Amino acid sequence: MNGLSLTLSRGIARVTESPLGRYQSAVIRIGFSGTWLLFLLREFPHRREMYGPDGPWGWDLARQLTDDNHAFTALMWSGTAAWFEIFYVLAILATAALLLGWRTRTASVLFMVGVLSLQNRSVFMGDGGDNVLHLMSFYLVFTRCGRVWSLDARRADREASARARGERVRPDRLGPVLWAVLGLVLVWVTLTGRLFDNGRLLPALLWTVWAVLGLWALVCRRARSPEPRILLDVIANVLHNAALFVIMAEACLIYATAGWYKIQGSRWQDGTAVYYPLHLDYFSPWPALADLMSSSGTIMMVVTYGTVMVQVAFPFTLFNRRVKNVLLVLMMLEHAVIAVVLGLPFFSLAMITADAVFLPTSVLLLLGGWAARARERLVRRGRHEDPVLPAPRAPGESAPGAARERAPGHVGFNA
Repeated sequence: MNGLSLTLSRGIARVTESPLGRYQSAVIRIGFSGTWLLFLLREFPHRREMYGPDGPWGWDLARQLTDDNHAFTALMWSGTAAWFEIFYVLAILATAALLLGWRTRTASVLFMVGVLSLQNRSVFMGDGGDNVLHLMSFYLVFTRCGRVWSLDARRADREASARARGERVRPDRLGPVLWAVLGLVLVWVTLTGRLFDNGRLLPALLWTVWAVLGLWALVCRRARSPEPRILLDVIANVLHNAALFVIMAEACLIYATAGWYKIQGSRWQDGTAVYYPLHLDYFSPWPALADLMSSSGTIMMVVTYGTVMVQVAFPFTLFNRRVKNVLLVLMMLEHAVIAVVLGLPFFSLAMITADAVFLPTSVLLLLGGWAARARERLVRRGRHEDPVLPAPRAPGESAPGAARERAPGHVGFNA
């Protein structure tokens, strides 16, 4: 009984004292925001036809649908082209802020609003990866995904170093201004009746997050004892760990349901299911490559059966680290092939990001180290001064024996 109590107390302490999976949550933040940002930028020339006033799914049809399913979308606040253009640009900026980890908590909320608003505006625009982004954008709000590999983390390290040196840290002025501006926007859309047009859950979440951010800032600035800050930290850690668990469970559910539904299909049972998408014009950006892959019946059968077995088995391999890591590599390679052969890059990026939540921390640190060294080399190369050319010598004059000294290069800042 004492052993059980000790184990339980250790588990509670582990869940409440710190956010688990800091690097995994940072990876999914970068992955999902990067995927959505690339999508918004690629479709920028076609934005009005896909989600705006020039599309076949007009504003009146979208209004009828959202009135029926109560889906939240800020694009229904106004049917003007100006509002759509402003919102699309704001969605790009919010996504970029989340990618860089700038004001991560606020950026995650704005990222969620952008994803839900655009996807719920035109529900027929998507390739499967939009469903994953739809769900994960909601879960990211509850995570502390900016603790590492973010501008917020770099600012926190600078402030901690300054305090350690006994220097005075200037108070944050941009945060309260951003909080006040967003509060005014919430008040305006609430008083005009736009915020609660479709549903109550998401608007209530927006108000709750705004109030909690204000309370957090107030406690950090005004509290004379550490207990209120510790309490808020505990709550934030519990929410983060619960959201990270839900993200992992969601990824397992996606693969399990996909695998079991495939088992029930006759094409998957006879090993020919992969053959047919390769010969659809819509999914054949490289017809020669598709023909090369489908020329062998053995390859098609192995790929078909292998896909089903990997998807069905993956949730059961989480208890064995080595087998799980092998299946992770196979699934990521599978999605990379889908991105190239079937022309579904954003679906594949979304699924690879969902898979990355299961990667070991050591692998993520190794990848992060490679990225940091590559960035440093690029910075050095970009800032390196041209060597000083020697003065011209007269004919017959001997060259200096010593090696000429090059101008020193500038080492980039290591964030």
